[in-house]
Amino acid sequence: MSFVENLRRDYGDFKIDIPRWEILDQGVTVLSGPSGSGKTTVFRMLLGLEDCPGMKWTFDNQDLAKLKTPDRRLGVVFQTLDLFPHMTAKENILFAARARGISEEKVRTRLKDLTQSLKMESFLERSASIISGGEKQRVAIARAIIGEPRLLLLDEPFSALDQELREDSRRLVKSVIEAEKIPTLLVTHDPKDIEVLANKVFYIRNGSIISES
Repeated sequence: MSFVENLRRDYGDFKIDIPRWEILDQGVTVLSGPSGSGKTTVFRMLLGLEDCPGMKWTFDNQDLAKLKTPDRRLGVVFQTLDLFPHMTAKENILFAARARGISEEKVRTRLKDLTQSLKMESFLERSASIISGGEKQRVAIARAIIGEPRLLLLDEPFSALDQELREDSRRLVKSVIEAEKIPTLLVTHDPKDIEVLANKVFYIRNGSIISES
């Protein structure tokens, strides 16, 4: 298991107060709550983008909280997807692999596998600025996975898609996560995301986890 402890910070008008929290080492752990509940702040703390001095995050007998953000080796898909618009879909994915120092031979194999599993053949060589929202999402997921992350962190990854695309994307992401066997943390407010993807759900309100299922 992955254990997060002392996830606490006082912002004055808002507090994050999570003494201890468990993220599954397989399958999908969901952090769910309404807008303003603290989900995104927790997400950013885990990434090291928000300061949380007392936090301890034990994963495989290592404290990830002591590592700089790049060294935590987390695959991340933000709500905004954040692709480089001047690059092709393929270049976006390869950029992440090379930044992590993945060998060229392994990158070729992984790119081929991910292209097939995420059904990216038709747009891989297109500019990221002109592909559709659903296509951008698949590129962002491939980019997060190709760097061989310890964990995959997804922040509201389906929220920008229309309803039909969301349903297809959920099924596709579920199949890829299961095939890759990467432990995943999904931050969402959508009950349908939970229904399709969750193995364990934690509910957050006002900066604290209030229940689990």
